[in-house]
Parts: sequence; C-alpha cells; structure tokens
Amino acid sequence: MDIKQAIKERHSVRQYSPDRISGDVRTALEGLIQECNKESGLHMQLVMDDPECFDTFLSHYGKFTGVNNYIAVVGSKKLSNLDEIAGYYGEKIVLEAQMLGLRTCWVAGTYGRGKCKAHIDAGEKIVCVISIGYGLTDGVNHKSKELSKLCGVSENDMPSWFKEGVEAALLAPTAVNQQKFFINIDGEDATIKAGFGPLTKLDLGIVRYNFEAASGHKCRRV
Repeated sequence: MDIKQAIKERHSVRQYSPDRISGDVRTALEGLIQECNKESGLHMQLVMDDPECFDTFLSHYGKFTGVNNYIAVVGSKKLSNLDEIAGYYGEKIVLEAQMLGLRTCWVAGTYGRGKCKAHIDAGEKIVCVISIGYGLTDGVNHKSKELSKLCGVSENDMPSWFKEGVEAALLAPTAVNQQKFFINIDGEDATIKAGFGPLTKLDLGIVRYNFEAASGHKCRRV
C-alpha cells in the first residue's frame, strides 16, 4: 500500500479488537513518532494498555469500544501554530498506521483528558489524542462538500498534481466533518486557508498533509 491508497482507504474507526500492537509494527510506529517529534518540536507519545482514558461517558456516547491504545498529541504552548503542526504530523502518523494495518480516529473531546497517562512537561499542553489499534471494522466514507466550496480552481483548469492534492484533501478527516478550509493556486504554488471555528487550525494541518503527501507539492498556508 502506498500513501495515496492509504489516504483513500483510511477512515475513522472507533471499535477495536483486543489484539496488542507489538513486534515490527510497534517498532515502526514508535520510530516514526520519534522522527516526527524531532522534526516538529512536538512531544507526541504512544500510550499503550490504557483503557481508562476512553472509559468515560463521552467516550461511550461517541461509541468508542475496546480502545486500549492512543497517541497523545502534546506540544509546547510556545510553539508557533501548535494546532496546525499537531494536525500535520499527527496525520503523517495516522496514514503510516493505516499502511501498517492499524486503524485510527482523531479525538479532540470525547476522551478523559484528566485520565490521559501521557507525560506533559511544564509549559506543554495536550492538543488531542488519536485512538489506535486493530479495528473491528475499516470505517466508512464521509460525505464531502461540493468542490467549488472548498477550492478556487475549476476541475478542468487543475494541473494533474493539484488535482491529486485536492482529491486527497477532500478525503482528510476534519472535526465533525466540517471541512472549513479553502485551497487555491497562487502562481505555481498551492495555498490553503482555514475557516473560522473550533479545531479549524488542527484540521488545516491534517488537510495540508494529505494534499502534500498525494501531490508531491507544498501547500502554503495563507
């Protein structure tokens, strides 16, 4: 499976089997987290065997079951564009997890923040968590807004690389599927702008990673 296929096949999954993440899969996952932390300045952590974090009313309301593992997305409050960086590098890990046979779900509110066992240093905060494990299902497609509402370039006028990036961006997970972003072309560069509302900066990072991974081109925030 390559990155483009992972983007197409990856969906949010909230129900997990009790199978442990171990061996080469765990090694690869932990190695990627360390690599992303070094590159981004984040303090993301893989937390294993912690069912308490998702043993809350909101988690059960959100239909999470069998969640024993998660990635805590932690970073310094002084880090510029923390939420966007968290989304960008978190999505990189999410797609790698998909290629490793794991399933994931971005979780910003329906988990026990006070029960989270991640190590948070002074001056840091937890942005969100990502549930991870072997899914009982592969998830389902989410509906997308019309292309004209998310992109300033008509499909007929798109360069091939830009079209691949936009198609991947439309598949990106966003909070309550809000898709509050707008992608355009400025000269030979792709640009992206976040809309207004909660979690839109986190979403921006997620969408931007999908675009760049699929297109092979940078997407500049404006």
